[in-house]
Amino acid sequence: MSLPRLSQGFVIGSVSTSMGELPRVSSELRWQDHLGTIKARWGIGRMDYLIDPGLYALGHPDGSSPVLVSANYKMSFDKLRESLPGRDFWILVLDTQGINVWCAAGKGTFGTEELVKRIDSSGLKAIVSHRSLILPQLAGPGVAAHQVKKLSGFSVRYGPIKAADLPAYMNAGFKATTEMRLKTFTMKERAVLIPVELMETMKPALIIAPVLFLLGGLGGPSGFWANALNHGSFAAMAFLSAIVAGAVIHPLLLPYLPGRAFSAKGLFIGMIIALSLICLRGLELQTWPGRMEVLGWLLIIPALTAYLAMNFTGCSTYTSLSGVNREMRWSLPLEIGMGGSGLVIWIASRLMT
Repeated sequence: MSLPRLSQGFVIGSVSTSMGELPRVSSELRWQDHLGTIKARWGIGRMDYLIDPGLYALGHPDGSSPVLVSANYKMSFDKLRESLPGRDFWILVLDTQGINVWCAAGKGTFGTEELVKRIDSSGLKAIVSHRSLILPQLAGPGVAAHQVKKLSGFSVRYGPIKAADLPAYMNAGFKATTEMRLKTFTMKERAVLIPVELMETMKPALIIAPVLFLLGGLGGPSGFWANALNHGSFAAMAFLSAIVAGAVIHPLLLPYLPGRAFSAKGLFIGMIIALSLICLRGLELQTWPGRMEVLGWLLIIPALTAYLAMNFTGCSTYTSLSGVNREMRWSLPLEIGMGGSGLVIWIASRLMT
């Protein structure tokens, strides 16, 4: 049996149990906890933002205190304990490999097997006198309550979707209102997902944008660097604008964009961005190089925006696995074809001048 370490930075003390010293935590988050959340939101150390699995004491629980179950993604753990000021609970943390509850339930790491295993390894039966667990509702896809009861003797209650609703849920005798069972996806909830997607996208962008800048120096009546400053700067700006459209504007406007497929929504916003940039640029349409340059960006920008928009399917409440698979079968070839063709056409336009 391996107990959670008492040396973890958020632990404020310990509780003596028949199984040994267990870490005690508070519902009040420290500045280090808030800083860790900010860093994880921006993708800094995101995959390592986890805690030891096992049993934790929130406040001063005893043998009759309720047992809540969470993931070992620290942000999930912090959201749970922060929502329960002045209360005493046991928190059983599963090893989800640093993944949040909903995603872990879908992947199977927040599942029946891990829950039963963690009940046994934590010595929970010897610590509490009851046989009841409260799981987050979003853990439902991964946990079969009847199997947990059969294998461990513990019954499972599914609490509300949001940890913030737990006090009201418990005060009502473990009864959830209709609103507690509905998963919202407001603009604020979509906005907090943007930074990590944007950071992941910007890593390759820091290489691609300079390459486009240098390619813009090819051809043209002026010298290489004069052409690069003119055409290359526009190419880099167009590329970065497509990223902003796909990774920022798309999630913010998600419910209002036409089409059901995320790639279709991305194509729409990408075309708007492409037309706006071309109008601001004032490209020459009287010559073949000018027409080809326009055509190239009308293909590249929407293709990139559509691709980035499709990345958001994994963050959304609107999508299903089968629907995403169907969309990928037609959208990926289309995006690759548009982007590749557009790049070839744009480079050809530079060589013709």
